[in-house]
Amino acid sequence: MSDQSIPQKKTRLVNPVNAVLLILPLILLGGVIALFLKNSGALSLSLPVPVEALTIERSVLKPGSIDLMVRNASHQNVTLAQTIINGAVWPMSVEPSKTLQRLSRATVHLDYPWVEGEAYGITLFTSSSIPFNVEIPVAFTTPQPDQKTFLSFTMIGIFVGLIPVYLGILWFPALRQLGRRWMVFLLAITAGLLVFLSLDTLAEALDQARQVPGPLQGIGLVGMGAVATFFLLDAISRRQTGIGRSESDQRLSVAYMIATGIGLHNLGEGLAIGAAYSVGEISLGAFLVVGFIIQNITEGLAIIAPVLRDRPSVRQLALLGLVGGGPAIIGAWIGGFSPSPTLAVFFLAVGTGAILEVVYEIAKLIQKDTSKQPMPMTVFSGILAGMLLLWVTGLLIK
Repeated sequence: MSDQSIPQKKTRLVNPVNAVLLILPLILLGGVIALFLKNSGALSLSLPVPVEALTIERSVLKPGSIDLMVRNASHQNVTLAQTIINGAVWPMSVEPSKTLQRLSRATVHLDYPWVEGEAYGITLFTSSSIPFNVEIPVAFTTPQPDQKTFLSFTMIGIFVGLIPVYLGILWFPALRQLGRRWMVFLLAITAGLLVFLSLDTLAEALDQARQVPGPLQGIGLVGMGAVATFFLLDAISRRQTGIGRSESDQRLSVAYMIATGIGLHNLGEGLAIGAAYSVGEISLGAFLVVGFIIQNITEGLAIIAPVLRDRPSVRQLALLGLVGGGPAIIGAWIGGFSPSPTLAVFFLAVGTGAILEVVYEIAKLIQKDTSKQPMPMTVFSGILAGMLLLWVTGLLIK
């Protein structure tokens, strides 16, 4: 009997012909770009005046001096030439150099005897005589990273984030006594709260995006952060659902996801409050913090809603509250000591995507709970009540 060999099909990771076809358009593209840059495509594209863009990212006030952190957001180099403060020409020094390359940063130092509580308008002129303005509505010594201010921003984060979230979680024993219809109603309220919260977070992200230097594309950061976070959390959720976990474990997982989404939102709130306090822009700071406390107590309710029918341990409830409220402290630190519009946009976008994904998970829980006994009006009224609740509490801080 002769041996018979089974032919083996040889596979190649990359077919040489396909590799050439993939690379060829890129090579041709490079040639087209080089040709255009050489002669501008036979077009006259010279500008009558230079197009310059300068972003003032932060102002730091110390006794007797003002520092401005600026970034070149234009396509060509920008050279700083002159500074005017409240209509008067004032000498300046720039580190590391008066000439900024594209996207590079510099610090403009002004030895100026400013007065606390006064308003100042500063205009920076480039060598092309193009003005860039920055307003200091209330002159206020910028907090420095020392023990006192560190503890102050920590307390702001605790009062804005941790305390109201834990107060909301204290409703857990009482809410566990409610019937099934009320459980669904609370889930719907949670969905409404989070829908409103996601819209509010998205609006804040888009507002902050206008302060991001043009080349960094703030709107694009919002889109990427929100979409990527949504699908990442959705993939994690699907993976956890498919490994044989009990329904109570899945509901606890949803509670943690809610806490994470709310925590990212509170991180953005902490950034905003810390940044505002650092430049003295909150004349009614105590009133604002009280408003956030009243609004954020509803976030504790949203966190515990999925696990009301279960018996989570005190440790788990404490951890849920820490995840939901703790990031406000970190946000206050960052916003108070080194505010950054780009960083704020990124965190707010991530928070938007996380909250929207949690709304999707809650919708699946509601659908499962109402599959055998539909309660459309209960769900509708709960969602509307949740949105109205945040809208009314928002009247205190907007």
